Amino acid sequence: MGLSLVLLLALQLLAVLAVNGWGEEAFRQLVATTLVTQSPMALVGLLLMLLGSRLDEPQAGPTPLRWVVCVLSALLALGLLITVPLGINSDRALSDQANQALQAQKGQLAMAKAQLQNPQVIDQVVAQGQQAGQIPAEATDEQKRQAAKSFMDRQLQQANTQLQQAERRSDLAANQRRIGGTGTAIVLLVAFTLLALVAVL
Repeated sequence: MGLSLVLLLALQLLAVLAVNGWGEEAFRQLVATTLVTQSPMALVGLLLMLLGSRLDEPQAGPTPLRWVVCVLSALLALGLLITVPLGINSDRALSDQANQALQAQKGQLAMAKAQLQNPQVIDQVVAQGQQAGQIPAEATDEQKRQAAKSFMDRQLQQANTQLQQAERRSDLAANQRRIGGTGTAIVLLVAFTLLALVAVL
């Protein structure tokens, strides 16, 4: 039972590694994510193997099964040790990409705000509003311009709200990667290291 859980982790990793795309950031992130998310299952399996060995052979000292638990735990701890800096680098790259996208949106929003002061743009909005029937043709020029500005203001407010939501989503995703990814990898690294030591003590 315990060994089957470890084998399931191995199969999951083999399925990912078969793609062999180490040159791509997304592939490295997928490998790290697979190892971190599936390692708890392997940890439970190794614990079951160790407990079974302790119950079957309660005498002190290492046995072949305990050495197997030690070696497997050490290998997984090594894998997680490699995963920690890999996860940090991937997190930095993804955060940079998200920040660049947000900066681009902010730049577009700033340009759109500047268009409020451009009479030609306002006249174009007035013409489009009249064609769509949103601005009455009998309205004065000042009323038409005011209606156009109000329309543009509403559009800018919606864009600003969407930008704020995108920033919150980006912050949430970054926190999830740091806590759920790197933090979990460190905890599992410690757990597998301790398990490897306990197995042969």
